[in-house]
Amino acid sequence: MKVLLFGATGMVGQGVLRECLQAPDVVLVQVVGRTPSGINHPKLRELLHADLWNLAAVENRLSGFDACFFCLGVSAAKVTAEEYERITYGITLAAAETLVRLNPDMTFIYVSGAGTNSSEQGRTVWARVKGKTENALLRLPFKGAYMFRPGIIEPVHGAKSKTGLYRIFYGISKPLLPLLRWLLPDYVLTTDEIGLAMLKVARIGAPKKILESRDIRAIARH
Repeated sequence: MKVLLFGATGMVGQGVLRECLQAPDVVLVQVVGRTPSGINHPKLRELLHADLWNLAAVENRLSGFDACFFCLGVSAAKVTAEEYERITYGITLAAAETLVRLNPDMTFIYVSGAGTNSSEQGRTVWARVKGKTENALLRLPFKGAYMFRPGIIEPVHGAKSKTGLYRIFYGISKPLLPLLRWLLPDYVLTTDEIGLAMLKVARIGAPKKILESRDIRAIARH
């Protein structure tokens, strides 16, 4: 299997990349982004591209892939509502529309979030924009398109958030996360569970297009 990974330097992307590189059936992982991952591995290839809203210049390097794991995103707290939509919806759809044309047999998996609003209504900007993004992806003619909606995420194996406030939160809450996982097993996922579930869905699909935390965890465990 050949995999494209957007957002490999983010916390979730780091975990997904690790699982992809460890998977015996993954022969190539090409990461796409603005900054290097900082990882050297024989399976890993990096495509650095500044303008992620326009992939025309690198289309020749985006075909022949079986799956795309889209983990790229920005915190709604760091940007205006307009910029959040421009990044979250704009970059995601620019990639997806290009990839579905170049790889019609591809499985596309998008990391959304628990609480995403599929109606595209409501006052919460991030939930509304994520819902709009999910809906647009589900309309594209991929072989399979799946929306992952993790809730609380526990970073493992050295994965770290790029957002300072999140790093502080994870630093403070780290001793409590194992307890939280025990108390609320359906709502807490580790970064490696997300990666394992993505790989399984890419291989064999899933019974639902929108996968909540409990669904992701069940897939990763079986």
